[in-house]
Amino acid sequence: MAPKRPKGANRLPQAVADGAPEKPDPAGLYAALDLGTNSCRMLIAQPKGNQFHVVDSFSKSVQLGQGLERSGRLSRAAMRRTAAALKICRSKLDRHEVARHRLVATEACRRAENGAEFLASVERETGLALEIIEPEEEARLAVVSCAPLVSAKTEQLLVVDIGGGSTELVWIDISRVPKVERPRALMRLHTGFTPDPTSPFPAARVVDWISVPLGVATLRDQFNDVEDDAARFALMSWYFEENLSEFAPYEAEQTREGFQVIGTSGTVTTVAASHLGLRRYDRSKVDGLRMTSDQIDKVIRRYLDMGPNGRREDPRIGRDRHALIMSGSAILQALLRVWPTDRLSVADRGLREGLLYAQMSADGVLEDAAY
Repeated sequence: MAPKRPKGANRLPQAVADGAPEKPDPAGLYAALDLGTNSCRMLIAQPKGNQFHVVDSFSKSVQLGQGLERSGRLSRAAMRRTAAALKICRSKLDRHEVARHRLVATEACRRAENGAEFLASVERETGLALEIIEPEEEARLAVVSCAPLVSAKTEQLLVVDIGGGSTELVWIDISRVPKVERPRALMRLHTGFTPDPTSPFPAARVVDWISVPLGVATLRDQFNDVEDDAARFALMSWYFEENLSEFAPYEAEQTREGFQVIGTSGTVTTVAASHLGLRRYDRSKVDGLRMTSDQIDKVIRRYLDMGPNGRREDPRIGRDRHALIMSGSAILQALLRVWPTDRLSVADRGLREGLLYAQMSADGVLEDAAY
């Protein structure tokens, strides 16, 4: 599949939630569920100042996209695993009496011939109505979730969201936005990549964005038949870079000064945990961490030296992720090769956080304060 681009830049943004009450309770709970190619994840949170406080969460590797590359369909086993995880999500929503939520599915359900049929069966079984969102909205929400991590010195921003079935890249110029307003300008992108000309607020300008239909699961599946570990890694990294050729900033020389890359994914947080030598994952130490390209290369070389068996036993990688960490690392290495930057900002946040920010922002329950 070719990388996807927006159709109709002036399209009206999709509503954040159906049936919004006129005056939402600022103390009420919100939920966001992200059903991806590899994982099912949910957050339940309460607005707190200009951000939110997480009340409950759920994360399960369901491998919904297993076999999709070969057959074009979701398998029965994958659908059973996913339905079981969604039933747990439903019980959490009921227990916390969550009234405001957004439940979305991404690349696996977008690509599968029976994706919509599966979600219809989920709604019948669990009462959960999941919607399949387009790549543009997925990219927008990744940017929104990362807005609080943007440096005051940043003028050009690249947000990279490495998913299970696709990777979204968004290049944003914020050089004309006052420094103190930059996080808020990025948050406002949840309504669309085309700025509202009537808005009194300074706008972040999206130079270009792309959704590459290669994530950690789909890229791994493309090269599953290559037996040599190092050769497979090199081929995956090369192949991913080939898919960036139509991304506008790919050809241009980028200055390092004022340029920030923010990476959001399990791959990026796993690499960060390995770099820090954490025996037990600690989000407070990982989210917002800045790693140099040399530090990232060192971790990836260590992964290659470990081999498949060593990666499987490494507690920082884990048995759920050992089969995917090298395809994710191949994507990461390709990006750092194309845009040689001194730093990568690590974001332990993504689509779920973006969904929560967007809902709360649309309802006006977040305080208007500096991030």
